[in-house]
Amino acid sequence: MAKEFGRNARVSSEMQKELSLILQRDIDDSRLGFVTINEVEVTKDLAVAKVYVTVLNADEQGKKANVKRLNELAPVIRHQLAKRMRLRHISELRFYYDDSFDTGMRVAELLSDLDKPSDSAQDKPGEG
Repeated sequence: MAKEFGRNARVSSEMQKELSLILQRDIDDSRLGFVTINEVEVTKDLAVAKVYVTVLNADEQGKKANVKRLNELAPVIRHQLAKRMRLRHISELRFYYDDSFDTGMRVAELLSDLDKPSDSAQDKPGEG
């Protein structure tokens, strides 16, 4: 019988917490914006961790620059992570931009536009 909450899920969850703390407290880089760790996916053998981030208050170019900078800082972040987590081997970190927040905001905007009554519907004269 498989465990309900497997090792990969536990490692991913703990890694997400620790990475958030590391970015908040230990990494002092003025080029990084307000970065949020959305999700961490670890491979079965724990060799690679895909870290999905969002950057608030940044344009498209700023988002790409932040992800590029995080990938450049990955060895330093990984070293900090190794100090905090009790694992024999720490996964290689790969940062990706998670656009689900942007997509959600766009959908919410479109839905709110649907709720507004259109002026053209009110201007039509009634028949009969």
